[in-house]
Amino acid sequence: MNRHIPFARLHNFRDVGGYRTVDGRTVRWGRLYRSDSLGKLHGEDWERFLGLGIGAVIDLRYPWEIEAKGRVPGHPSFAYHNLSIEHRPYDQAALGADVDTGPFLAERYLEVAHDGVKEIREALEVIAAAGDTPVVFHCASGKDRTGLLAAVVLDLVGVPEADVVEDFTLTGLATARLLADWRADHPGQEPTWPGYGRAPADVMRLFLAALRAEHGSVRGYVTGLLGVGEDTIAGLRRNLLTPGREG
Repeated sequence: MNRHIPFARLHNFRDVGGYRTVDGRTVRWGRLYRSDSLGKLHGEDWERFLGLGIGAVIDLRYPWEIEAKGRVPGHPSFAYHNLSIEHRPYDQAALGADVDTGPFLAERYLEVAHDGVKEIREALEVIAAAGDTPVVFHCASGKDRTGLLAAVVLDLVGVPEADVVEDFTLTGLATARLLADWRADHPGQEPTWPGYGRAPADVMRLFLAALRAEHGSVRGYVTGLLGVGEDTIAGLRRNLLTPGREG
C-alpha cells in the first residue's frame, strides 16, 4: 500500500490512516498526515495541500530551521503551531561511516522524547482537540522528529508495534528524493554518513524498547513524564479511529 500523497516538491507526505488497532478499530483515512517540510509548498502543490481540508499544521522544526528554509504559507483555513521537540541539534549528514544507524538514531530519539516534554505534550493536545478536522505534522525530512510523534500517536490509539515500525520505515520510499534535496543544497558534496535519509526498522524498534524500559510503555511515558491526561488520549481515539468499542 502506497500511503504517500504525490506532490512535486514534497517527498514524504503521507496519510497515517488505515492501520488496524488491537481492539478491531481502524485509524481513519484523511484525518492525520505526516510530512517533510511544508516550507516547500507553492503553485499546484499549494492548491493540492489546501484541498485536503487541513485545520492544523504542527511544525516540529527549530525556529532557526524555519528562518532558513521557510514555513508553510499562512492561510485562514488552518492554525499553525511551531513546537520544536528536539533540543540538541546534530548534523546527520556529517556523521562518520562507522556510526551504526539503528542504535545511534534510537538514542537520539530517546533524547528528544525526554527533552521535548512540553512540545510533544502540546502536539498531542492539538491533535486530540482537532475534532473532525485533519491535522498534519512535519519536520525537515519527515523522518526522525515526525517519526517519533507518529509512533507515539499510533501506539496511544492501539496500533500494534509491527505496524508502528512499518509506518516509520516507509520513509525509505522517499530516501532518494530526500538525498537529492540535500545534494541540491550542498553542490558537489555527498553525505559522509551512509545512514543519511534512511529509516531502517531497527531504529524504531530500539527506540520503543528503550521507552518501555524507562517508562513501562508508551502510554506510561505519555501519562507519566509528559503529564498527558486521559481526556487527551480519549480525544485522540475519538478523532482518529473508526467507531467501535472503547476501553
